[in-house]
Amino acid sequence: MSKRFRFFLVIAALIICGAFLFPTYRWYFMTDADQKELAASSRQQIRDYALNRAAQELIELKSLAQREEDMPLPEKYTFLEEIAKENYKLENTSPPKVWTVQNVLASFTGEQELLNRIEAYHRDTLLVLKEEQQDILQLGLDLSGGMSVLLEADMDSLAERLGHEPTVEDRRSAIDRAMEILNNRIDKFGVTEPQIRRQGTDQIAIEIPGAADPERIQSFLMGKGRLNFHIADDEATTALQAYEEQNPAAFARELTEGDQNFPFLEAGRVVRGFYTKDEYGIDRRLRYIVIEEVPGLDGNHIRDAQVGTDPITNKPVINFLLSKEGGEIFFKLTSANVGKTLAIVLDDKVKAGARISEPIRDAVRMTGFDREEANDLALILRTAAMPVDLRVSNQQAIGASLGEDSVRAGIRAITLGLILVIVFMAVYYKGSGLVADLALILNLFFTVSILSAFGLTITLTSIAGIILTVGMAVDANVIIFERIKEEYRLGKSAEASVKAGFRKALWTILDANITTFIAAVFLSQLSSGPIQGFAVTLAIGIVSSMFTALFISRLIFDFRIEQMKAKKLSIGWRIK
Repeated sequence: MSKRFRFFLVIAALIICGAFLFPTYRWYFMTDADQKELAASSRQQIRDYALNRAAQELIELKSLAQREEDMPLPEKYTFLEEIAKENYKLENTSPPKVWTVQNVLASFTGEQELLNRIEAYHRDTLLVLKEEQQDILQLGLDLSGGMSVLLEADMDSLAERLGHEPTVEDRRSAIDRAMEILNNRIDKFGVTEPQIRRQGTDQIAIEIPGAADPERIQSFLMGKGRLNFHIADDEATTALQAYEEQNPAAFARELTEGDQNFPFLEAGRVVRGFYTKDEYGIDRRLRYIVIEEVPGLDGNHIRDAQVGTDPITNKPVINFLLSKEGGEIFFKLTSANVGKTLAIVLDDKVKAGARISEPIRDAVRMTGFDREEANDLALILRTAAMPVDLRVSNQQAIGASLGEDSVRAGIRAITLGLILVIVFMAVYYKGSGLVADLALILNLFFTVSILSAFGLTITLTSIAGIILTVGMAVDANVIIFERIKEEYRLGKSAEASVKAGFRKALWTILDANITTFIAAVFLSQLSSGPIQGFAVTLAIGIVSSMFTALFISRLIFDFRIEQMKAKKLSIGWRIK
């Protein structure tokens, strides 16, 4: 591998890891506390905030325009300049040299357009922050607190599924299975470190690190998570739409079971709302449709679910594989209903519909979901359906288990230890020690960047894993330097000593790190919770430390010898 290629590979790694780490840096160091609090709120709360903020700012802009004709546009409204420029361009008019409130207002066709643009600005700002929050390096419960959720099992739904009144053993088994499924859904990487425990006989308590976002619980619970396929009654749906046009007041609110006494509704038919996501990601009902009450296929027959992209529309699609039994049921269902509409119903909400053009056996392709909802739904179906319906009984924010003083003391201890290691390497190994220090800092940078890229959680056990990798990175550099010193004492040139030192140290370093890496991988697979988080962090750190010690350090030595023409090595006090 040429030195030029290695150099560009290191630059590429730095750029990629910098991109991984930037959202975390921006969240913790560039985003103010108010923005963080708003981003952590529910989408409905964000919608209310954006609408109220837009209305207030519209009133303020109108007031400023009336107060002074040439009032300069305040700095907080500079985002309207780009929109105003586009509006002037569409009208083939030259934009003004100095933007005033009056000029900006005149670029819009009316107050409603201006109101919509201001609302869109605040909406997009907060929703982008909300999305970025899912991709940042999270702090664990012990460091920053999080969210406490109490789930209550609906034993009536369990009785319905079993076909009889559940026994004590049935209840216990259902709760145990639900806890296992929840843990798989929440802790996909093993380092989110949720705390899930039984509370009472039919409740589950969950503590999740991170901001107390009331919608985070729905990302893995997804209501009942019950997906079914129903045949739609197109004739009854047409009659229902005609009835709604004549009686719009009756459909102003959500219909309940008692509101469905329509004369055209046959027995075995029910009315369900057809929902889609709005700009805020909130379910909005578009219309009502009539479907058969009994599902043609239960979602429990789904064997696997993966999210893909439609090559024509570029929209997300969910590809389902059915079990053998489910494939037979679905083939009979679609064969008997060619030409009719198949409704995909998630938790009593129709999310998509498709015309059955031919019989389908075991592969189902569904659209109608946004990317986030499709990923959540696929995850839930892959991790199995809930044995019992769960509902949120209580939800609240919780404080960190460690006090701020303890956290601050721990950070000081880690920082002090790192500084002492850096100073020791620089003093004992002189110039080569600075190379080791740079490799050590880059090792931390790469490790934290990878953790941030996966949105993993940093806890005390994770920090312990990072500290251990720092020690191993220092140890690798010490082995290399001592090997180089041995060769240098034999009278070899600087170039020959570096080549021989790295060559002879290679297998010692690989042996020590690979054996530890194998142990970390097994530990991550056989454990859970904090231990698994420690193992994953350790494994990532080991790979990073070997890369920096054997790759980056060697590149710096080669650069000094070949490009800077260094004839001597600065690698110790007694080495000349």
